[in-house]
Amino acid sequence: MKFQVALGLLLSGMSLSSLAAVSADEAAQLGKTLTPVGAEMAGNADGSIPAYEGGLRTAPPGFKPDSGIWADPFADEKPLLRINAGNMAEYEDKLSDGQKEVLRRNPDYYMDIYPTRRTAAYPQDVQDATVRNATSCQILKDGLAVDAACRGGIPFPIPKTGNEVMWNQLLRYNDGKFGTTTSSSNTWVVDRNGGVTKTAEQKTFVERPYYQTDVEGRDPQMFYRVYSVTKQPARKAGELTGLTDYLDPTAKPRRAWSYTPGQRRVKLAPEFNYDTPVASMGGLELFDELFMFSGTQDRFDFKLVGKKEMYIPYNNYRFYFDCKDQLQAAHPNPACERWELHRVWVVEATLKPGMRHVYSKRRYYLDEDTYGAGLYDAWDQSGTLYRAMMLGGVQFYDHDIPYIVKHAIYDFNKGMYGIVNDGLNGGYRVLTEAISERSLNPEAIVMRETQR
Repeated sequence: MKFQVALGLLLSGMSLSSLAAVSADEAAQLGKTLTPVGAEMAGNADGSIPAYEGGLRTAPPGFKPDSGIWADPFADEKPLLRINAGNMAEYEDKLSDGQKEVLRRNPDYYMDIYPTRRTAAYPQDVQDATVRNATSCQILKDGLAVDAACRGGIPFPIPKTGNEVMWNQLLRYNDGKFGTTTSSSNTWVVDRNGGVTKTAEQKTFVERPYYQTDVEGRDPQMFYRVYSVTKQPARKAGELTGLTDYLDPTAKPRRAWSYTPGQRRVKLAPEFNYDTPVASMGGLELFDELFMFSGTQDRFDFKLVGKKEMYIPYNNYRFYFDCKDQLQAAHPNPACERWELHRVWVVEATLKPGMRHVYSKRRYYLDEDTYGAGLYDAWDQSGTLYRAMMLGGVQFYDHDIPYIVKHAIYDFNKGMYGIVNDGLNGGYRVLTEAISERSLNPEAIVMRETQR
């Protein structure tokens, strides 16, 4: 802890294009008019978005702890309305360009809108650290880095810039204190003819050392670490990949690695970045659009447009755990999806002059309660809508974790879509103790996973 404080003081005193945190008067609204993570406490004017009351912390009947499946607390609810191609004009101010494109292309597709449930709940120490961060956390190097003293909470609960909102997305509380695993995380790709391909089945491990403030041996600059072991397809079985991200990527860039059984050695993989397609996702998703955004913010200018009400995927228990017939010819089965009205932060990213990327513009709609759930659209260099993502989650009510990983992504250019991070077969699990640093270096991971 002394090291964290000293490091924070050192960085705050450096001339690194840092931005000051919000005033004490602004921060005083946290826990009053704002929730501890900065969302508006009150509901909206017509009551369609309710006031925040602490989130969902009680398990419903039928929940079996440690089963990897979370029972749906809203299974008996009926939709309030249905949006389809015929009536979407009535609701277009609450729909993204990507949602409208899916509706336009598919007369059989619809979005069932359910009552809004603000289920996001966080551990008390995460809330306390977030409130602390409001007046102490600084963004550095023109938005590209974050002060390591911010660890333990959402860095910018009262964001003022697009970079701050995107850092909230990168550093959201998504995997608990010690990480999450899936024994069978699947990616499905459906081509323009309706052909279904399972492009990958993987065992995964994810942790966020940013929240492990009491775990010895963790690099205080490290905020995210993931590795996966490929189980299918057979030709790739046994391959491993890993990523580690840092709070100052200008000083410590992403460390990516891979292992293939044929070569029997770990290799660094610097190409696992920016607009490199993710092979395990059939090339349908890029490395810097994992979970909407992943990596460094140096190639785009991120503008905070403001906040608005949007229909976003939310409380998707059916989609996560009870959707055996989820794949249809041109879109996921709409009966498996749940949409709710929520307030979102809107950030628009424009490619910087002189920078190269497959996209010219991107737009993010990030839920105010989680900074994870929401929508994402991307346009190619000609200004044509290229891809769209719908990312929803579930509240792990027994762990106080807003868990947001499974999503649908559309490629309008190729006429394809995919479902990513599907754990229907193996469920998801929350770890209750930290894994040692020694056990998480790439060589140790490879030795452990290849001997099983």
